[in-house]
Amino acid sequence: MKKASVTLDKAYQIGRIDPRIYGSFIEHLGRAVYGGIYEPGHPLADEKGFRKDVIEMVRKLNVPVVRYPGGNFVSGFNWEDSVGPVSERPKRLDLAWFTTETNEVGLHEFADWAAKCDSQVMYAINLGTRGPEQARDIVEYANHPGGSKFSDMRIKNGAKDPLNIKLWCLGNEMDGPWQMGHKTAEEYGRVANETAKIMKWVDPSIELVACGSSGSGMPTFGDWEYTMLSECYENIDYVSLHRYYGNPTGDTPGFLARSMDMDEFIRTVAAICDAVKGKKHSKKQVNLSFDEWNVWYHSNQQDQEVWKQGKWGRALPLLEDVYNFEDALLAGSILITLLHNADRVKIACLAQLVNVIAPIMTRNGGGCWAQTIYWPFLHASNFGRGTSLNAIVDSPVYDCADYVNVPYIDAAAVLGEDGSVTVFCVNRDLKEDYELEIDLRSFTDEKTQKSLQLQEHILLHNDDVNAVNTEENPDNVRPAVGPGGAVDGGRACIRIPALSWNVLRFVP
Repeated sequence: MKKASVTLDKAYQIGRIDPRIYGSFIEHLGRAVYGGIYEPGHPLADEKGFRKDVIEMVRKLNVPVVRYPGGNFVSGFNWEDSVGPVSERPKRLDLAWFTTETNEVGLHEFADWAAKCDSQVMYAINLGTRGPEQARDIVEYANHPGGSKFSDMRIKNGAKDPLNIKLWCLGNEMDGPWQMGHKTAEEYGRVANETAKIMKWVDPSIELVACGSSGSGMPTFGDWEYTMLSECYENIDYVSLHRYYGNPTGDTPGFLARSMDMDEFIRTVAAICDAVKGKKHSKKQVNLSFDEWNVWYHSNQQDQEVWKQGKWGRALPLLEDVYNFEDALLAGSILITLLHNADRVKIACLAQLVNVIAPIMTRNGGGCWAQTIYWPFLHASNFGRGTSLNAIVDSPVYDCADYVNVPYIDAAAVLGEDGSVTVFCVNRDLKEDYELEIDLRSFTDEKTQKSLQLQEHILLHNDDVNAVNTEENPDNVRPAVGPGGAVDGGRACIRIPALSWNVLRFVP
């Protein structure tokens, strides 16, 4: 059996983990809303038409914030269309996804749904076809107590108390030519600055996310961030990052190394933020919002076929990736990467939440089940709260097409408020189990000399990297009890099976 080690010390801390790194995303796209979270007439629909089985699965994920309503969709969206009597709301052509948006579910309905899921709304405004005035109006509508045009409109529409939305996105992927209202970095930076300024005049308590590059492969990446931030640094709080990964060639070792790209992306954007901070002689630190991340490639051909059959339908089945076991492993490594960067990444959104490149799938009129990527996200969200520790990993490495010195063992550790330590670990080795030694001596109680003990080893593994979950077989890829190991003198020795996601929970 191969060997690797993780050395931990309670004094070696990366930073406090903002719970919002376990956020997600619902866009008016495909069946995310209609047929996903909302399906009146379904046997499990509540009085508002929301599927209770979906709400239950979302609540298990413990998602603190959900980004809404887009995404590309938001760059052509008029927020006023989504409030007021449902029967009077207009149907609109959505030019982002070539569908028809009925606005049956709007701001009030989504806020109600988020509350049922014990979550908060992260609201995106349209800075594509609209601008600062409409952004000011929606903040007034959502957050002002009353006595003004838009706050009184909210009260008339049934919400006496403010919706109290505290996190706002200043548009979406405005660097992308595919975006309605695409802008240069300077154009966007100027409008983002003016928009941020007046939004905060309406409600000084809100936080704002400015659009970074829509991917590190964009030709303007880097220059976009620097130029944009030079215009709006003092009035925004976060810069967004978006990244999706795929494995169309079936290269599992190369695919599982993609989290190294994500880590470099994060570090580069953080460095650019700090460069602008230095240029401006500012004392303010701008942090990061990785508000779109996932695997996305399985459904590309299927989407082309859907559009060939006709555009402008309602809730077309778009971006319905069926995730396999290796996708779950990469999702685990992405979560580990976010924990490695907890000092700068304060918000992150798994994109998306239901049906559309999502951990949760539904059938219209039928069941609801967890995709493979559901499980690492659930584990990280529920057990990854507290302080991120600097886990020193010593592991054999491998080379692949795009990366060198990729560690077979990828790991992160979290110190909980109760003194527990949770280690998240991915074994990227296709064939070999590992004997993992974890040095926990720093956590030994000084008075009693009692060391942490292994309470639980959760394992996600399947012999087939292409194994998937379906409505008929929802437990094909599901967590099980891991082989565990022993703790002696503050050193744990745990067996980590080949190609596996592992959660190791140590308690006093």
